[in-house]
Parts: sequence; C-alpha cells; structure tokens
Amino acid sequence: MALIIGTDDPIFVVIDVGTTKVCALVGHLSAEGHLRVIGLGVVPSQGMRKGSVVSMEGVTRAVEAAKDKAERTSGYEITSALVSLSGGQISSLNSQGMAGVSGRTIGYDDIGRAVDAARSIVLPYNRTMVHVIPRGFVVDGQDGIKSAIGMHGYRLEVKAHIITFSSTALRNLEKCVENAGVVVDGWVISSLASAGVVLTETEREMGVVVCDIGGGTVDIAIYIEGAAWHTAVIPVGGEHLTNDIAQGLHLPYETAESIKQRHGHARPSVLDPNQTFAVRPFGEEQPVQIRRVDLAAIIEPRVEELFSLVRQEIKRSGYDGLLPAGVVLTGGTSLLPGIRDVASDVLHLPVRFAQPEELRGLVDRLRSPAFSTSVGLLYWAKMLEEERALEGYSYGGMSLPRFSLGRAAEFFKRLLPG
Repeated sequence: MALIIGTDDPIFVVIDVGTTKVCALVGHLSAEGHLRVIGLGVVPSQGMRKGSVVSMEGVTRAVEAAKDKAERTSGYEITSALVSLSGGQISSLNSQGMAGVSGRTIGYDDIGRAVDAARSIVLPYNRTMVHVIPRGFVVDGQDGIKSAIGMHGYRLEVKAHIITFSSTALRNLEKCVENAGVVVDGWVISSLASAGVVLTETEREMGVVVCDIGGGTVDIAIYIEGAAWHTAVIPVGGEHLTNDIAQGLHLPYETAESIKQRHGHARPSVLDPNQTFAVRPFGEEQPVQIRRVDLAAIIEPRVEELFSLVRQEIKRSGYDGLLPAGVVLTGGTSLLPGIRDVASDVLHLPVRFAQPEELRGLVDRLRSPAFSTSVGLLYWAKMLEEERALEGYSYGGMSLPRFSLGRAAEFFKRLLPG
C-alpha cells in the first residue's frame, strides 16, 4: 500500500490521527504471510479536537513526529500511508443499485456496474464519498446472497452502505499529512478499522455494535449478516471525563487526566468509601486527600450520558432489535474500570472488551484497546495491497482480483472501501 524507499518487499504504512495521539505503524509481510510490526511511532496529538483539525500546524507537527519515530524504528523512509478518519463530519446512508446480466454467469464487471449504480446518488456539494460497502446481493429476486460471482441470472442488485465525509475537513487533514511529507494513499473510517481486528465472524453474522471510545469521539459501527449496516460518530469521549474531573476537583487538565487513569472508576457503588489518594488542587499549598468514591461520582454521570447517546444512535439506526451479540467496547477510554457495567446497564445488551490480538513484532505497546484502530488500519492496508497486487476489475473504485470462486465468497465477507 505505501511507498517505502529502501525495499521491494511488501511493506505497509498507516497513520492513525486521533484526538489524543497520533500513531504511525510500519508492517511487513513475513514469508509465511503473517503481518509483522517493524516500525512504531506514537506521539501526543496536537491540533485535533473531537476528531477534527483545529490547528493545521499542530497536526502537521504531530504527524511528522510520529512518522520520524516510525522511520527510525523500521529503518525505512516513509513517503505515503493509509490514514484514519473520525469526527462528527462522518455520515452514512444505505443505497441499492441494479445491473442487467442477460442470463449469463455473473462476473466482476457486473458487480462493478451494480455498485456504480448504488453509488450514483446525489450528495451535497461539500460531501465526499469515502466507503461503499456491499451488504448483500439480490439475483432475480432471491435475497440474502453474499457473493453473486458465478451465479446465473438476469437482474443483479446490490445493497450497499455508503459513508461520506466533509470535503473541507478531508482536504484539511490531507493537507496536514502532506505537509509532514506523506502522501495519503487512502482513507479508512476508524470504526471500520477497529472492527476488523476486534470482531469475531460469529458476532458479525449475528449482529453486533462496535464502540471505539477514544479521547474525543465514540466511533460506532453496526454489523449484521457479516457486513456493516450502519456507522456513526458521537462527539463525546475520554476528554470529556477529564474535563469534568478538572472542573469538579479544581485541578489542572494534565493532573485530572493522570488521576483518571490511575484512580478513575465508573461505578462508585463498588468502591471502598475509605480509599483515598493525594492531589494538589488550584489554590492549595499542600496536597489534599480525595476519596476515590468522590472521583467516581464525577465520572459515572458522564459515562452514563455517553452510553445513552450510543443507545439513541442504535435506536435511530432501526437495528436495535437485531443485535444478539451485543456490544464490543474498544478504544483507550474503554480501559476505565467499571465502564463495562455501566454500558451493560444503559444499553441492556451483552458487553465485552476487545483489543488487537495475534500480533507479531513490536507489539508490546500495541496490545491495548487504545491501538485497535491503528492495528486495524495495518490489516486493512494489507488487504488492499492483496487486491491491488492482483490483476482485476474495478469495483467501487478499488481493484478486484480474478481469484477462485471460493476466495471470492470469502472476499465479499470483508469490507470493501469505495
């Protein structure tokens, strides 16, 4: 996917530009086909708020610093990368397209024409189409088909999930990355990247919600029958908890963030009321003792509000009755103790934590929910390169390989960006 100076081997570069951190990863395919992390650069984010650029200079500096660290650890010069997208500028809708087949075997060109028809929708002048994700196919009225390749029919329809992004916001972020000396190979929505490494195939099929809770946003993706049916972003995250703590206890923001990570809890009812910690608020000469249960009492209402917004979004999607697999929590804020219990109580669904697994290479730091999007981007880059490396047809703006029908069936279970 990425252009790397210094090697002809399959090398992938991704940059996750988040509200609290910027993470650059360099991956390498081993001879056995395993993805190995060989370069890592993580720096605090600058110039981002709720997933959006508020200072181009700050974002550029952060991306450049992460890129430099990844170059030093990998030994390669980075010139391009796959980049994540988040923030309130994301919106999604479902569409349907049709193509005539005339009774012959359905091929990739037929699917391409059907997808082109699905994406031929009128968008506002300030929206850019980022992903076109097939949800399923209909052949001559037969619904529920996951891969139509090789079937016979006269009428092919595709049901697609389309994700768009603000053109202005997209261009601003692209300019920041380019100013850091990196060409953007493509964009991936954060929730889709995270879902690629935290969901099981069973969860995707039965119906599940991915909640990637970051510093400034909650990225949501609903999967049903193996594909993404709904995506959204809620502009609330871990930073809002920190702000509440800073105001409630009269602390500097950095101190509030530190005690949230060390002593924070989302359920005051399960804590020892006598457990305390020392902190020095504004205007105090000496540190004072704060009860941990009082800190949790500040955190709990905000966490309940966060999941109330998630519940509203799930209901708005119309798929709230199709999610027996429940909710999968990931992202840095999901590490907060007690957050799973609050999520289960508010959403009335099964809830579990998830983080990237089966990693190789420089992975000690990456085995955390905070890096689900970053690692997911790396696997997405690997997938795109596999398809791009094989001669094929155009499908929704992406190369489709001419592989066997068995591989084709597996291929259409995966997310395909437009």
